[in-house]
Amino acid sequence: MKISAGHKILVTGGAGFVGSHLCAYLLNLGCHVVCIDNLYTGRRQNIEPLLANPKFSFHAFDVCSPYDFCVDAIFNLACPASPVHYQEDPIYTMKTSFFGALHALELAKKYDIPVLQASTSEVYGDPLIHPQTEDYWGNVNPVGIRSCYDEGKRCAETLFFDFHRTFGVKIKIARIFNTYGPHMLEEDGRVVSNFIVQSLRAKPITIYGDGSQTRSFCYVDDMILGLVALMESDTSFIGPVNLGNPQEFSVKEIAEIILRKTNSSSVLIYKDLPLDDPKVRKPDISRAKEVLHWQPRINFIEGLQSTIQYFQQIL
Repeated sequence: MKISAGHKILVTGGAGFVGSHLCAYLLNLGCHVVCIDNLYTGRRQNIEPLLANPKFSFHAFDVCSPYDFCVDAIFNLACPASPVHYQEDPIYTMKTSFFGALHALELAKKYDIPVLQASTSEVYGDPLIHPQTEDYWGNVNPVGIRSCYDEGKRCAETLFFDFHRTFGVKIKIARIFNTYGPHMLEEDGRVVSNFIVQSLRAKPITIYGDGSQTRSFCYVDDMILGLVALMESDTSFIGPVNLGNPQEFSVKEIAEIILRKTNSSSVLIYKDLPLDDPKVRKPDISRAKEVLHWQPRINFIEGLQSTIQYFQQIL
């Protein structure tokens, strides 16, 4: 479907980091936006500027329970996404992944509308191939401390495909790689936000392991364009499709870049690598380029500057 003014779009997890940016983007297109979020990790201040818009409605609601809104499309983004938060209550994380997907799919089936699942690069686990392609089935520990999220998202993908095969539901699956930018939480345990906050507060920058593990970061504005491009793609293309930036950095490199950008006096300290922490992470985005005609436009350094400015304002 081509998203345009007048469409009514449901965004679950719409007060979260990525969700709030998506809501704002859709409103700028002239859409009516229904935002669902129980504020477990989302924040009301992320959507505060949107509340005065008559085309925006916010509902404090948990997607683990059924809901019913007559809309034209659904973006299902609801789920804690950082290790600190999804490990805090792992059973709830698993429930959110499964029931959130189930209730979004049931609504899509009822109204015969498209539904997009925000999956994750974590479905690849600690990958044995590099970079990661969509055809790779992953190397995931089903009983580890990250399993509630990794397996929860894998389960959600399975449910999406089963609803598509059984009922013909119009599905889209995006595998989101590390994303960064304004509206990130201060203490969410992610590399970029952790390092920026520690640098600005002149506290030691904590690196887990020796810092040689790699990550690839996509600026949130690029991610939103990717998600919308996927929703607007031909109905025959359902994914999964990797969305991320193939620019790859070691964790230590990222820390050193942030130290320079913030002119911080922080020092690097090293701690043990957490269980099942992936050693490499880099998306192969050939499919996104070919089918969606999408690729990131904002390089890491450019996006980092606005992210640092955001944290300077809120700290």
